[in-house]
Amino acid sequence: MEKKVRLQGKHQKSDYFCSMIEDKNPQRTDLEQLGEFGLIEHLTKNFDVKHTSTIKGIGDDAAVLNHNKKHIVVTTDMLVENIHFDLSYVPLKHLGYKAVVVNLSDVYAMNANATQITVSIAVSNRFPLEALEALYAGIETAAKIYNVDIVGGDTTSSTTGLIISVTAIGEVSEEDVVYRSGAKPNDLLVVTGDIGAAYMGLQVLEREKEVFKVNPQNQPDLELYTYIIERQLKPEARKDIVALLKQLDVKPTSMIDISDGVSSEVIHLCKHSDVGVEIYESKIPLDPQVISTCEEFNIDSTTIALNGGEDYELLMTIDQNDFPKIKGNPNLTVIGYITEKNRGMHLITRGEQAIPIIAKGWNALKNEE
Repeated sequence: MEKKVRLQGKHQKSDYFCSMIEDKNPQRTDLEQLGEFGLIEHLTKNFDVKHTSTIKGIGDDAAVLNHNKKHIVVTTDMLVENIHFDLSYVPLKHLGYKAVVVNLSDVYAMNANATQITVSIAVSNRFPLEALEALYAGIETAAKIYNVDIVGGDTTSSTTGLIISVTAIGEVSEEDVVYRSGAKPNDLLVVTGDIGAAYMGLQVLEREKEVFKVNPQNQPDLELYTYIIERQLKPEARKDIVALLKQLDVKPTSMIDISDGVSSEVIHLCKHSDVGVEIYESKIPLDPQVISTCEEFNIDSTTIALNGGEDYELLMTIDQNDFPKIKGNPNLTVIGYITEKNRGMHLITRGEQAIPIIAKGWNALKNEE
């Protein structure tokens, strides 16, 4: 039976609406159970593609649209204060730069070139004009470095702090576009750069924040952590890899960017390609600063490499026949290979044990309470 209450304001209306939902649908599923990608899949499972110009819709790093023999890729991402960033140690200029980079990374994961971005923000009145100028200075710097045009956006108010939403647009020829769904058994699994640094940089910043709370006069010495902190505060998207692969005449069979951790991303590749995988622990590329910081924090470096997020490197599969083309290249490391689906997804440890790969990377919907 519907509850009848007197409506006096927007909060009462909201409460009334929620009570109506609870009365008619007593089932309650916590979003944490689904995770970010599970939620997207659940909410969009009935969405149909109606236009022939939509080549790829929801389900990859970016949507792909057909436009005059070129495919247009479109992707969007949102950064929310106290969920994705903490302004107690994140400079606003760095934040603006990062907000652009994390979106461009998705474009490059499609083997495409980024061309334009739009930027929208919601901001509370605790931010003065000068703060937003610093934020947009970082956005402008990223746009210049990555050669993209800022072509629009929106601004509005917020009651909960700062929210940034960036949409990135890129282009790629039909024959060059790469999806998550093309991996096949015996392909090699390749990662760019090194991984785990951004997560360990975050651990250092969080630790120093707690020290500062106890003793505000204490000035942290972060010289030993320069690389990993930069990887957290000012990551770089791998635009260079798109050009490098073209130069090497290598087209990946599948590709994804590493934003939520290698374990999560490789599971996405396997799910979309209907395959299994074996990753070799001994092949995972780790920077010495990551290893030493993991030892300091008494954390297993392999766990961090697999589950730490925000590296914004690229994870791809390539045909074995292309191995001679990438062999010895310092930007590309083979860390495993693709198997038949029925063999599952495993990490092969240094002791040659096969451990099932489980997604333990970043989950924005995780309940922290």
